[in-house]
Amino acid sequence: MYRFLTRAWRHIPIGIPVFLAALAALVMAACGTARTEPSRSRLTEAERRTGWRLLFDGHSADQFRGYRKESLGPGWLVQDGALLRRGPGAGDIVTKDTFDNFELQFEYRISAGGNSGVMFHVSESQPAPWMTGPEVQILDNAVDREGQKAGWLYGLYAPQKPKWLVDVEVKAGGERREMLDASRPAGEWNQVYLRVTPDSGEVCLNGVSYYKFRKGDEDWRERVAKSKFAAFPEFGKAARGHICLQDHGDEVAFRSIKVRELSADGKPVVTVAEGELPVKAVAAFPNATWEGWSAETDDGRPAEPLHPLLVTHAGDGSGRRFVLDQSGMIHVVPRDLPQGEWQARLFLDIRTRTAPWDKANEEGLLGLAFHPRFRENGEFFICYCLKGEPQTEPRIERVSRFRVLSTDPSRADPTSEEVVLELEQPLPNHNGGSIMFGLDGYLYVGLGDGGGRDDPLQTAQNLGTWLGKILRIDVDRRDPGKAYAVPPDNPFVGRAGARPEIFAYGFRNPWQISIDRQTGRLWTADVGQDLREEIDVVEKGGNYGWSLREGTGSFGPKTAGGPLIDPIWEYDHQIGKSITGGFVARGGAVPALEGGYLYGDYVSGKLWALWPNENLERIVNQSIPWNGLPIFGFGQDEAGAVYVLTSSATGQGVFQMVSAADGPTPSATTR
Repeated sequence: MYRFLTRAWRHIPIGIPVFLAALAALVMAACGTARTEPSRSRLTEAERRTGWRLLFDGHSADQFRGYRKESLGPGWLVQDGALLRRGPGAGDIVTKDTFDNFELQFEYRISAGGNSGVMFHVSESQPAPWMTGPEVQILDNAVDREGQKAGWLYGLYAPQKPKWLVDVEVKAGGERREMLDASRPAGEWNQVYLRVTPDSGEVCLNGVSYYKFRKGDEDWRERVAKSKFAAFPEFGKAARGHICLQDHGDEVAFRSIKVRELSADGKPVVTVAEGELPVKAVAAFPNATWEGWSAETDDGRPAEPLHPLLVTHAGDGSGRRFVLDQSGMIHVVPRDLPQGEWQARLFLDIRTRTAPWDKANEEGLLGLAFHPRFRENGEFFICYCLKGEPQTEPRIERVSRFRVLSTDPSRADPTSEEVVLELEQPLPNHNGGSIMFGLDGYLYVGLGDGGGRDDPLQTAQNLGTWLGKILRIDVDRRDPGKAYAVPPDNPFVGRAGARPEIFAYGFRNPWQISIDRQTGRLWTADVGQDLREEIDVVEKGGNYGWSLREGTGSFGPKTAGGPLIDPIWEYDHQIGKSITGGFVARGGAVPALEGGYLYGDYVSGKLWALWPNENLERIVNQSIPWNGLPIFGFGQDEAGAVYVLTSSATGQGVFQMVSAADGPTPSATTR
C-alpha cells in the first residue's frame, strides 16, 4: 500500500505490542486555537489558491435565504462575526447556490442542550428540508437525542473507533468505548468537514475522521431502508441541491463557512495557477552501479528496490555525495568519476542491524548527519530503527555516532558505533528520524508521536517524553550518565517534568527536518492525518499544535492551554496526502530554486518550492515539473546541486534538478 497509509496510519487497524498495557491512561487527541483568536471567517492563502470560497464572511449572510423563501427570517442575525440563530421566526435557511460534488467546512457553537444540523443535496420539493437532504448532526452531546451525537449522519452513519484503539484504552484501564467523540462542550466552537462526491463521502469533526460513505451505493440504500427516511421517496436521491442550516428551536451560531466545488473524481474545479519553475529533473547517476545491491537476486527474481531518503555531503571539500538508503546502506559517489561511470561504493552497511522497511515501511535507516568538523575527526551520526522482534521486544529507535576507517576515509568503520541516545517506539510508524547539525554546532533530531492515529498515547503535547518533539543536543560534551550534553540554553532546561533535550514540540511526524545553511533557520514538514499537511519554521520552545490542531484546523475535543504556532504553509488532502519536507536551496547551482524551500508529496507525487518573506507572512509558492513518482526525500551536495529521491527497482531513484535550458544530463560542475 501507499507509504502514507503507514506513515500517516489513517485507517488501518494494527496490532498493539503487549508492553502498551503498562502505559498511562489514554484519551483521544485534543484540539486547539491559534496564538490569538483570529477572524475565522476568512480564507487562508492556500485555500484561496485551491478553489475554496466563503459562504459566510462574518459580515453578511447574503448567500443564504429562507427555505422556500426569498429572504432570511428575523430570528437569524449576524453578530460578532457569526451567523446566529437567536430567536423565533428564524426557520431553516439554505444557500442560494446549489452544489453537486463539493467540500464544506464550517464551525458551529451550540447552546446547552441545543439541537441543530447541516443538510446537503436539499431540494425544495418537500415541506421540510430533512425530507430530501441527509443531515450532519449538531448537538450538545451532554443531552441524549434519540441516541444520536454531534457529527453523526442522522439515522445513517456513526463513528466507530478502530479496534486497536479500543484495545489500547482497555489495557490502560479505561472503559470500553467503541464510538468516537471528538466534540467540544456546548458554548465552545467545533469544526466540521464534509465531502460529497459519487465515489467518496466523509465527515470529520474537529479534524477527526468520523466515517466515510458513498451516497446511493448498496450500503447507503440498506441504511436508508432501515431508517425513518425510508418513508420519504425523495430522501437522498438528488445529485445536486442546497446546503441547509437547520432551525431546531435552539440557539446555534455558525462561522467560517467555506465551500469548494469538486469534479466527479474529487478534484477541485477551480484552482489559482501557481506558476511553474523553469527547471527539470534528470537522472543524477545514470547507469550507476550500487555496491551491495543488484536489481535481481541470485535466482533471477526482482530484488527489493532501493529506497533512497537523503543525499548529503561531508562538508570536507571532497565534493562526495552520500546517499542514504532506508534498508541500512549509505553509498558514496565520488565527484571526479567520468561521466556515465557512476560507481556508488558502500560507505556503511548496517542492514543486519536495521529494522526492514518492507515489514513496517516507516522503520529502517532514517537519518544521516556529518559532524561539522568531519575533516578533522571523521565522525558522522545516523538515526535508525533497530531490528528486533516487535511481538516480544520493544521497538527501539537509536541515534549513534560512527567514525571512518583510519585506513580508508571512503569507508565507515561498522564496529565504531557509539549509541548517543535511544528510545522505545510503541508503534511502527511516526518515527521521524531525520537529523541535522545546526549552525550552532548542535545536533537536531526530529521524532514522531509514537504512531497509530489520533496521537493515542498523547505524547506530542507531553514534555515528559521525546515523542512528537525536535531535540537539540551537544555531541561534543557529555553530561553525567549521558553520551551527550544538554545545551544550557535549551528552552525546557530546569522545568519540572520536562525532558531538557526538547527544543520544540507538538509534532505528529516531522519528515524531514533541515537547516538553512545561510540563515540557520530550522524547517520541518509535519505529516498530517485526515485533512492537512503542513510546513513549519521552528522556533526554540515553540508548540506546533499536534494533537491540539492539525495544521491550522481544530483537532479533537480539547482546547489549547497556551499559544500555538501556526504553520507557515499548509495544503489539504485534495492536493496531497503525505508531505515530504526538503530544504532551502543555496549555492546557485539552480538559479530558479535559489532561496526556495523544496517540498513534495509522497502520495500525489507533486513537487513545489516556496519563498516566504522575512516575517514569514507572505508566501510565493510555485510548482516544479516532476514525473509524478512518490517523493521519498531530498538532498543537496557541497556544490549546491539539488536532488529529489524516489524508490527505484533499477537503481535510478536519485534525480537532480537542473535549469530547463540545460542539457539532458547534469553539468560537470555539479556532478
